[in-house]
Amino acid sequence: MIGRDGVHILANMEPDADTVKRNVATALAEDVGSGDVSADLIDEEAHARARIVTREPGVFCGRAWAEETCRQVDPAIRLDWRVDDGAQIETDDALVHIEGPARSLVTAERTVLNFLQLLSGTATRTRRYVDAIVGTKTVILDTRKTLPGLRVAQKYAVRIGGGRNHRMGLFDALLLKENHIAAAGGIAAAVCQARGRHPGMPVELEVEDQRELADAIAADVDRILLDNFSIDDLDAAVAATAGRVPLEASGGITLDNAAEVARTGVDYISVGELTKNVTPLDLSMRFVGD
Repeated sequence: MIGRDGVHILANMEPDADTVKRNVATALAEDVGSGDVSADLIDEEAHARARIVTREPGVFCGRAWAEETCRQVDPAIRLDWRVDDGAQIETDDALVHIEGPARSLVTAERTVLNFLQLLSGTATRTRRYVDAIVGTKTVILDTRKTLPGLRVAQKYAVRIGGGRNHRMGLFDALLLKENHIAAAGGIAAAVCQARGRHPGMPVELEVEDQRELADAIAADVDRILLDNFSIDDLDAAVAATAGRVPLEASGGITLDNAAEVARTGVDYISVGELTKNVTPLDLSMRFVGD
């Protein structure tokens, strides 16, 4: 469900099971293909134990994808988790102990790590932004700048990191940008058409200067996106709206300036790099002896 201002309101933090299954099936199809020829070198009767550890601190995320990977590779694999999604992990922490057929463990290894590293990296980056603006009213949002096919997974990781989700896609909220406005013949016309064709759906409008901001306020939109506004312009926008319309700052925002942007009083900051420029967390899986 999404609120009037276009922010997802999620009562259930759990990832969608069908999406997880599809993500994993796609990942295994491209990695394993017709079969793991390297695993053929291992005795098919061999049983092994392994553990996944982290080589750096961060926020853990991706448990459901790891579990589903092991289930699809071999239901005989057993996982003994030492952490849950959202846990703060430290260097050398053991995240999970795994046991099962040795062939199956080496086949599942890379796909399990790919999901855990990516989603933990996304959650960790998000947590850093959330921590950077502590003490302000501003909320950190993600964008649609996600890895193709992994939007639900990455947006879940953003929530685990303490951020919130912008619209999921082009279908669940209206965001009218410069090209939409130009094609419609102006801000008032674009908003009027949006309201007429999609009654009840939240309408957000992107503006690039104070004149467009005034037009957006007059059009009574549900949220205004301030695109690449300077700090002075953000201050002016907050004063001009006086709380009548939620404001979202976007463009050119980094960990270095997020706090300064938040202190202007904007309601939201949307950050593409949460999901676009993510650095995977450094994790490793190693077999262990009895």
